[in-house]
Amino acid sequence: MKKALISGITGQDGSFLAEFLLQKGYEVHGILRRSSSFNTGRIEHLYFDEWVRDMKQKRTINLHYGDMTDSSSLIRIIQSVQPDEIYNLAAQSHVKVSFDVPEYTAETDAVGTLRMLEAVRILGMEKKTRIYQASTSELFGKVQEVPQSETTPFYPRSPYGVAKQYGFWITKNYRESYGMFAVNGILFNHESERRGETFVTRKITLAAARIAQGLQDKLYLGNLDARRDWGYAKDYIECMWLILQHDTPEDFVIATGEMHTVREFATLAFREAGITLRWEEQGVNEKGIDTQTGKVLVEVDPKYFRPAEVEQLLGDPTKARTLLGWNPKQTSFEELVRIMVEHDMKFVKKLYLRSKEL
Repeated sequence: MKKALISGITGQDGSFLAEFLLQKGYEVHGILRRSSSFNTGRIEHLYFDEWVRDMKQKRTINLHYGDMTDSSSLIRIIQSVQPDEIYNLAAQSHVKVSFDVPEYTAETDAVGTLRMLEAVRILGMEKKTRIYQASTSELFGKVQEVPQSETTPFYPRSPYGVAKQYGFWITKNYRESYGMFAVNGILFNHESERRGETFVTRKITLAAARIAQGLQDKLYLGNLDARRDWGYAKDYIECMWLILQHDTPEDFVIATGEMHTVREFATLAFREAGITLRWEEQGVNEKGIDTQTGKVLVEVDPKYFRPAEVEQLLGDPTKARTLLGWNPKQTSFEELVRIMVEHDMKFVKKLYLRSKEL
């Protein structure tokens, strides 16, 4: 049985990856950051599974306390687990927040990656353990060419993007210096019903669900013209795994090759919730109006603008499609929005009913 270690297992990608690897027959281990409140909501259905408790079988998913800012914990965990594959998904992953906590972002996303690679090297596991580093389309920032491929020059526009650029190059450096199977997956925006609630896509689908059910009046957004290559996180997980199964260690862009604006995402999300929006005015005065009631449901708030904006990101998944046989459009943009809104309509209703009971 293969062993996999996932940092960031409690996140959107980590939870989908844990499910995927369990289905593939892996023994899955995850690194869990200590918190006074439970932050395992996305993986509880795996960790607290009834049949595991009742049959007293050995758990197929095991959690270990550790932190990307603490190399001793990473060395201890890797030595104990002896993983065949490491998926380094842990990060301070919110771009806007990275401007507020730039030093912490560098510690976790940049130096944290170095700590993980160095732990494997110190333990003499360079030839045993394959390492996947979660890279990002934010590396391209102020894009130098459209679409962006594995050879497009980087121009990050946030502390997050800059930290991830270090993570990208140190992974490549360890591969070339020590012969390690260490690879980067340059993931473009990937969303799901498990996306954090402060990310713009989930913020939109939750607001559409709340407004449709009369529980919220208005949604405030930043740059409506920002264009992104949005895919479904569940599809991207498969590509991460395929990259580590490839014969040679190589870096890959993971994207759909399609681009949409924040405005398009919002229009589609509200439509899925039963509301048709009409857009009026421009810039900071632009508004999304309910065509049926004439009520303003979406407004622009400048506080959501970034200090340095990334206007567009569009990935070229040709290499992943041809070398790995991965299907970048398994889930369409429309289907992704539908999945998220459908989930959040039920989620919001459940929360409302629960609050009424209290």
